[in-house]
Amino acid sequence: MSVLILDPELAREFRDERKTRKLDRWDEVWDGVLVVAAVPNNEHQRLVSRLSVPFMAIIDWDGGDQVQPGANVSDRDKGWKKNYRIPDVLVFLKGNPAKDCITHWCGGPDLAVEIVSPGDKPKEKFAFYAKVGTRELLIVDRKPWALELYRLKEGKLQLSGRSDLANPAVLASSVLPLSFQLSASTPRPIIRIAHTTNGQTWTA
Repeated sequence: MSVLILDPELAREFRDERKTRKLDRWDEVWDGVLVVAAVPNNEHQRLVSRLSVPFMAIIDWDGGDQVQPGANVSDRDKGWKKNYRIPDVLVFLKGNPAKDCITHWCGGPDLAVEIVSPGDKPKEKFAFYAKVGTRELLIVDRKPWALELYRLKEGKLQLSGRSDLANPAVLASSVLPLSFQLSASTPRPIIRIAHTTNGQTWTA
């Protein structure tokens, strides 16, 4: 159940309490509106870690590429806390025009990953991600399990492919030499990641 607080004083008290108790790590602000997402559970955090591994293994660190498990992304240099999102994993390749502002990135990553938690509405972030120039977005849904890969085309993030248990299609990234596929397993489905050139594989 969502909660909309319209009382300015109560809203300020709510924000202050979350900050004081350090509960606001995963909070986002969408055009001035505080959005409080579910705290990532253990499965969510494991997915973040295991998806980051292949990205970290193949990028050119010395050449200027970067991978971050969670970072603030805004459309502005100053006053960024009035509008920002926090993807679960971000990949910035050399030449990306986004600016590292220490506290946040002004501009989008080459590839972002969003792992869906209860109540999340990742598709409502698409316009923002497109605006800041995110080239690809991988959505990992867990109820039901599915992968969706989106690419930036004509100023919008458009669906490139979907992989689920009924149709475990292979989704090839155009940003990194990697592909993603959902595969049946227990106790939960797994994500198979493959290097499209040398065949190296990982699972998440």
